[in-house]
Amino acid sequence: MIHFDAPNLSHGNRGVVRKLRHRGKTRCGKNHVEKRGKIRISNDISERPAGAQNRSRRGHWEGDTVAGKTGRACLVTLVDRKTRFLVGGKADAKRAAEVNKVMIESLQGHPIKSIAPDRGKEFAKHEEVTTALDGVKFYFPQPHHPWDRRTNENTNRLLREYFPKGSDITDIPDEYIQEMLDKLNRRPRKCLGYRTPYEVYYSETLHLA
Repeated sequence: MIHFDAPNLSHGNRGVVRKLRHRGKTRCGKNHVEKRGKIRISNDISERPAGAQNRSRRGHWEGDTVAGKTGRACLVTLVDRKTRFLVGGKADAKRAAEVNKVMIESLQGHPIKSIAPDRGKEFAKHEEVTTALDGVKFYFPQPHHPWDRRTNENTNRLLREYFPKGSDITDIPDEYIQEMLDKLNRRPRKCLGYRTPYEVYYSETLHLA
């Protein structure tokens, strides 16, 4: 076995040892900016319109994904800040193209004033959603600030009652998923004066038996 005495090595030999230590990987310079996997942040969540901040208007949505089994399908969830009304569906994979497709389909026919997702890579191509939905703006929170989107976070916790963490949702029918979303939309909420998100969103009163 060969032992290297680093202090006695020439500059060239030290370079060989350094390269072996890093398994052939080269180091980036101190001014290098890593761009792989980065999301282009169009707007900060603090800049959302007043109607989103004070929950006075429908159409300001918070978005996220609910992971199933690793590497398989996931759920895409969008929650209206004012009414807590939930829309969404299943994406075949946790990738931008599949997530964008569900977002666009789920928001068709709804008022759309803003969307605030988390910083997951599945939202990296959000400009495509902006183009498809008449220029809707995206607002992103600071890294590791889930409380900036607590409306969606709280709703996802409720959704976990039907889709436990780690469960594989790939083969779950879309009809069943929509049925579970509807269950949550028809569940009375304390924050809504014990009305349901459905009632507040559509300005209706449900007569529950």
